[in-house]
Amino acid sequence: MTEPDFLLFASDAELAAYWGGACLLAAMVCMAMERRRVKRREINRVGWVPWTGLFLVFAVIGGGLLAAAVPAMLQA
Repeated sequence: MTEPDFLLFASDAELAAYWGGACLLAAMVCMAMERRRVKRREINRVGWVPWTGLFLVFAVIGGGLLAAAVPAMLQA
């Protein structure tokens, strides 16, 4: 399987922006899952996934990657 051209010829800043966007998308999924867990019907079925911690990790990593990538992309 070959790599798509938009990834093959992407600069480091573009790749960081793609990964940052993917991390922010994962953070939004974690936020939705935490909201779903909080609004559950059976109060004793808590679950075991730390959605809030995962949200924070993905949001910080994604925000950092985008903050580093956007200025480099705007210079080019």
